[in-house]
Amino acid sequence: MNRLRGIVNSQVWEVCRIGLLAALLLLVAGCAARPVTEPGPGLLPARLDGGTARMDDGIRLPLHHWVPAGRPLAVVLALHGFNDYGNAFAGVGAYLAGQGILTVAVDQRGFGAAPDPGRWAGGGRMVADAARLLGLLRTRYPGLPLFLLGESMGAAVALELLGGPEPPPVAGAILVAPAVWDRGAATPLLRLTLELSARICPGCTATGEGLGIHASDNLEMLRALGRDPLVAKATRLDTLRGLVALMDGALGAADRVRAPLLVQYGAHDQVIPRPALCRLLARLPAQSRRVAFYTRGYHMLTRDLEGGRVRRDLAAWIRDSDAPLPSGEERPSAAWCPAPPAD
Repeated sequence: MNRLRGIVNSQVWEVCRIGLLAALLLLVAGCAARPVTEPGPGLLPARLDGGTARMDDGIRLPLHHWVPAGRPLAVVLALHGFNDYGNAFAGVGAYLAGQGILTVAVDQRGFGAAPDPGRWAGGGRMVADAARLLGLLRTRYPGLPLFLLGESMGAAVALELLGGPEPPPVAGAILVAPAVWDRGAATPLLRLTLELSARICPGCTATGEGLGIHASDNLEMLRALGRDPLVAKATRLDTLRGLVALMDGALGAADRVRAPLLVQYGAHDQVIPRPALCRLLARLPAQSRRVAFYTRGYHMLTRDLEGGRVRRDLAAWIRDSDAPLPSGEERPSAAWCPAPPAD
C-alpha cells in the first residue's frame, strides 16, 4: 500500500532516533557502511516467459495479465506503487479488458513476488526494466498502440523513463497520483538523518503506522491489502532513501517528457501533497498533458469507492486521447494550483 507521505514526511522522529543511534555507531566503528550500488546491465536477452519476464541479468519478474475476449485494441504496461505489486491493477485490468484493452502489470524488483522483496534495486534498474518490458510487448503485439500506466511510485518510474535520454515510443502514458516529492521540500534535519540512517542502519525499518494517513476511502480494500502477504508492511531505510531519490529524479525529468499524458489526482490525497503535484504540472509541457482532478478522490484513485469513474476516464483516454473524459473532472491546473509553486 502506498504510504509515501506518511513514511517519508511524518516519520521524522523515528528516523531521527535511528539516525542518532547510527551516528554513535559511526563514531565507534570509525567508518560508514558502503551504500548499495545499482547493478549494471546484464548479458542475457530479455524475454517474456509465460507468467514472468526474464530481464537481461536473469532476474524473473512476475507478470499479471488481463486479456480481452478478441484482438486487443491497445496494450497497457502497468507499474504499481510503493510497497504494492502488480495485482494493484486487478480492477483496472478487468475493466480495460472489457473495453478491448490488454493490460500487463509487473511486480517490480523488490516488491510483491519479485526477487529480494523489501530491498531497493535502484531507480535506474527499475526504469531499465520498464523500458525492456515495453520493448518485449511491442514485439509480442506489433502494430498495436502501447501505453504506459504508472500509479504513485510507478508513475515516478514512468516519468524518469519518458524524460530520459532515450525515451521509448509510446502512444501515451497515464500518471495516477504520481509520486513526486523533491528533497528540497524536506527539512535539512530529515534529509541528514535519512541519509545517515540509511548508510549506517540500512535494514532498520519504518512503518508509518498510527499517523492517521488515509490512502483511500475504500476501507474494505485497505483491510484486504493489510491481509495480503505480498503487500509490504514495513520499509527499510535504504529503500526509503532510494524512493526519495526516484521521486527527485521524476520531477527533474518532467520537462523533458514529450509523450501525451493523462494525469489523475484526488483532492483528498494525503500521500502526495498538492504542492508537489502542482510543482510537477508546472514542469510538464502543457501541450502534451491533460489533468483530471477528482473532487472526491484519494491517493489510491482507481481503487477508491468512486474508482469506477477514474477507470472509465482512463479507458476513454486510451481509446481517444482528444475526447472529453466521462467524469467531467478535467479542469485547468490553475483552478487548484493558483500560483506556480517555487522549486
